[in-house]
Amino acid sequence: MTIRVMSSRDLLSLNKFTIDDGHPHIELDKAICVQCVQKPCLLVCPAELYTRDENGGVFLDTIGCLECGTCRILCPNGGIIHWEYPRGKFGVQYHKG
Repeated sequence: MTIRVMSSRDLLSLNKFTIDDGHPHIELDKAICVQCVQKPCLLVCPAELYTRDENGGVFLDTIGCLECGTCRILCPNGGIIHWEYPRGKFGVQYHKG
């Protein structure tokens, strides 16, 4: 048996994502996010999809979302105003099922 060491980013790249254009499964209230001091979403997303934008707020690219919901649970100020699992046939498809 051979063990292949892979980075988290390499492992995540094995997954397939189908985007539901026009129906994002996560939506942010940027006015709330820009006032959030802690911005835990920048740290807790395992796919590292949250980044700081040029205005001190948060930018989210949902492509690559693992649908774990950690961001929703740890958002302290209600900046995530909409979170649901993607509709059928959309979202993440894990490489190994």
